[in-house]
Amino acid sequence: MRCSDGQFYVVKFRNNPQHLRVLTNEMLATRLAERAGLPVPLTEVVEVGEWLVEHTAELSIQLAHNTIPCQAGLQFGSRYAVSPLDGQVFDYLPVEMLGLVRNLETFAGMLVVDKWTGNANGRQAAFWRKLRERKYTAAFIDQGYCFNAGEWTFPDYPLRGVYARNEVYEGVRGWESFEPWLSRIEKMEEDVVWSLAGEIPPEWYGGEWDEFEKLVRTLIGRRGVVRELIEAFRMSPRRPFPEWREQA
Repeated sequence: MRCSDGQFYVVKFRNNPQHLRVLTNEMLATRLAERAGLPVPLTEVVEVGEWLVEHTAELSIQLAHNTIPCQAGLQFGSRYAVSPLDGQVFDYLPVEMLGLVRNLETFAGMLVVDKWTGNANGRQAAFWRKLRERKYTAAFIDQGYCFNAGEWTFPDYPLRGVYARNEVYEGVRGWESFEPWLSRIEKMEEDVVWSLAGEIPPEWYGGEWDEFEKLVRTLIGRRGVVRELIEAFRMSPRRPFPEWREQA
């Protein structure tokens, strides 16, 4: 959708078939990643009026047996990594083209965020470039399944929240490869997390403040276990970091 600021956004509606809470997950996890210095889209609260829904056939959700209109009100918006007028966005690059990604090292940083937030999905990324550019830039999208989607629990499994191809982690040599993002998350002040949480519209979590408060408190407490979760992934049968070297 093109919004009042003239920018293009991917908009997720409150009555999406995944879960109401995924809007909260999208905004909170994306803004936490942004705070850590990772390349994620700008996020905004997008207001969609009844008139627009009623007069736009495309604003509908196709379910298994029927189609329902999108719900008007406050929705989650994720700005396009690059405007369709200025460049191209791809949701996949073949392995032989990953060398053209200028910020491939940030996949290690996003792994930190995914382990911290308990992303129950595989890591999603978009690769974009402006017109006439040869190289791509990775942007990390789709945080809806952080906090285990609508469950708001943290069943930590080594292969959750990781990118499908090990090649993006080939540059990992040790703990230093996760910096500065790992230290930024471990040292992130509680007030910062609470402030970002306070920007979430209450209707995105059904006004269940007690549940939301519990989620935020759990998230703050998990800052100290991120290294253990990364270590579990490192020692998994997938062996994602072949160049890891232990310090003497």
